[in-house]
Amino acid sequence: MKKILPIIIEDEVFLYPFMVTPIILNSKENIEALELAIKNESMILIATKKDDVEEDLYNCIYKAGVVGNIMRKISLPDGKIKILFQGAYRAKILNMVSNEPLTCEIEIFEEIFPQKDKLEALLNVLKQKVKILSSMSNNMPNDLIKAMENSIEPQRTIDLILSFLRLPKDLAYNFFIKQNLEEKFFDVIDYISQEIETLKLEKEIKHKVHSKIEKNNKEYFLKEQLKQIQKELGSENDKEKEINEYKKKLEIKKNFISSEAFKEIKKQIDKFTRLHSDSSDASVVQSYLDWVLEVPFEKTSKKKSSIKDVEKQLNLDHYGLEKPKQRVVEYFGLRELLELRGFEDRVNNGIILCFAGPPGVGKTSLANSVAKALKRELIRVALGGLEDVNELRGHRRTYLGSMPGRIVQGLIDAKQMNPVIVLDEIDKIARSFRGDPTAVLLEILDPEQNREFRDYYLNFNIDLSKIIFIATANDVNNIPAPLRDRMEFIFLSSYTPQEKLEIAKKYLLPQELKKHGLKASDVSINESALKLIISDYTRESGVRNLRRKIADILRKVAIKILNSKEKTSITSKNLSEFLDKKVFEIDIIDKKDSIGLVNGLAWTMVGGDVLKIEAIKIKGKGLLEITGQLGDIMKESAKIAFSVVKVLIDEKKIAPKNNSKDQIYKDYDLHIHVPEGATPKDGPSAGITIATAIASILCDKKVKSDVAMTGEITLRGKVLAIGGLKEKLIAAHKAGVKKALIPRKNFERDLIDIPNIVKDDLEIIAVDSIEDVLKEALV
Repeated sequence: MKKILPIIIEDEVFLYPFMVTPIILNSKENIEALELAIKNESMILIATKKDDVEEDLYNCIYKAGVVGNIMRKISLPDGKIKILFQGAYRAKILNMVSNEPLTCEIEIFEEIFPQKDKLEALLNVLKQKVKILSSMSNNMPNDLIKAMENSIEPQRTIDLILSFLRLPKDLAYNFFIKQNLEEKFFDVIDYISQEIETLKLEKEIKHKVHSKIEKNNKEYFLKEQLKQIQKELGSENDKEKEINEYKKKLEIKKNFISSEAFKEIKKQIDKFTRLHSDSSDASVVQSYLDWVLEVPFEKTSKKKSSIKDVEKQLNLDHYGLEKPKQRVVEYFGLRELLELRGFEDRVNNGIILCFAGPPGVGKTSLANSVAKALKRELIRVALGGLEDVNELRGHRRTYLGSMPGRIVQGLIDAKQMNPVIVLDEIDKIARSFRGDPTAVLLEILDPEQNREFRDYYLNFNIDLSKIIFIATANDVNNIPAPLRDRMEFIFLSSYTPQEKLEIAKKYLLPQELKKHGLKASDVSINESALKLIISDYTRESGVRNLRRKIADILRKVAIKILNSKEKTSITSKNLSEFLDKKVFEIDIIDKKDSIGLVNGLAWTMVGGDVLKIEAIKIKGKGLLEITGQLGDIMKESAKIAFSVVKVLIDEKKIAPKNNSKDQIYKDYDLHIHVPEGATPKDGPSAGITIATAIASILCDKKVKSDVAMTGEITLRGKVLAIGGLKEKLIAAHKAGVKKALIPRKNFERDLIDIPNIVKDDLEIIAVDSIEDVLKEALV
């Protein structure tokens, strides 16, 4: 298989397909090759440079190398770039395609395997020779034997062994390009046999030399010998610089971390000092040091809490949302008072705010405003679908590709220890065989525990108590109870059309003009057009789709400006030229009173809605048929409503017209239907609406067309409270309803939350029983 790939030139060692290796890029040619690979989202080939060859780039490299992927890229302060490279397979370089940067046509190696029995015999002999060599040489790590025994792939085993042998480049290249595995095994076995004989001779000589060296000088001699070897190999300088850099960073953080953390980091630096740069352990330790020394232990935002700043920023960024903003100000007011009176240890008072509400109503942007007011970084941790506990806790360093948890990564991204962290979509975390992330969140959000939160990757405790955690959720019922108990919920409900209009004028339109590079003089959207977009082109609780529609318009305006350079005015008359089709959020109610047709009020994830519940009677046996893709709760409400209406007829509180009671029970079936049959519907709040439709049909009485209702009904005819009243009454207002029937408890408890524009336009009546409902609804 042939490919065209950019080439990175490695000065010192040969890489093998299984290796994950950190590499420092300091030449212009290598950096350009890396940027080309990243730009094209392609793999890259790493080839080794020949010794003492001063020719052009293409002719100074061996014509074979390893193709692989760039796992990580880090820009260093001195202009160098550090990458983490994972090899995939061998390849031959066929010819050069370009030298700026060096790009070549390559062909993947196809290895020739001997018979299985012969291959197993060769593999066993090779392993025996390596064990003998390992027992005689200090340069062969203990992990090599274990890895060699666990490996089941012959070609990987021989590559693993070759990577530890420190071969001269020409010899390493000769082994590297051999495609016949049988020949390769024989050659490597022969080489190791020669090394064993050489080591036997060296051991005899060293024994004679070491016997003459004083015991106190032995450690110094060995270190000097190691330094000399590294110097000869040319790897001393880069590694020594990195080690010195790590030590400097640790010294800066020393006074800001615990003794446990200091010991762990120092232990890993010392371990890295002893390891050879080419060993697999070195790359694991180096990755750990790169991560842990980036954690900003010494940096925190020094700004004190100020409710004036918080309140100012919230009002600047958000229209309406008075209650949520007031609660946020109260939260930070308490923090400010504790700071002023010297109770800094109580500032983290254990309250975790959770903004709950439909999509697009401003949950995450409220947290963003808080971060701006406190001059802290905002870090968003998306929890939707999270099911692996290690994503939060961190992976143990024994695993390939392990890394810290998302909280620690957030601190690194924020470059401070006290950012604002938004735990987004906390109601959508999942549980699987990988663990329960809820259990970790309980620890993270508990001020008594998060002072000593242990990240498995760091392997020491870290203090999370300075972080301000803010959660967001769409449905709080989906949050596990123990986690729900940790949080205080601030509910954000749907915006009214008038609020959406103000938000569009004051926030969305100016922001989108800026994003699209337009000026206010380039385009104008009048108020009637904005109202039409809100009423006929969007269907939502928040303003996210409204923002998208404005962006749709401005994109078309930008094209017109490029063509004609004239100002564009958008009104309700020419709006259809800029937007495709209307959505019609809520149908206007019928103007004519009808039998068996009742307006019900419903809550959905995108706001309120008016459902028209229909009922008819047909010849039958007194059965009840229910359609419209209704949930179990709504079906039960229909059965209860049917029984309640029968009781009213039996008690002669309502009377059938032109029919006896027995005829209604035995001669007719009732069919109840809720239109938009493709949309699932559920909930108890349609109880009084269904009862009204049944009563209207059985008594042949019309239902007032301008009346809408919501309420749960009991078997005794009582009307119980419901949720989502604000959204339901806003929907009624949009649909042209004149009178709304709601449960008395909601009337007494929730009416204060209803916008004045809705209360002024609607006659809202409290009802206690089904008799009250029928009195108001039936003609």
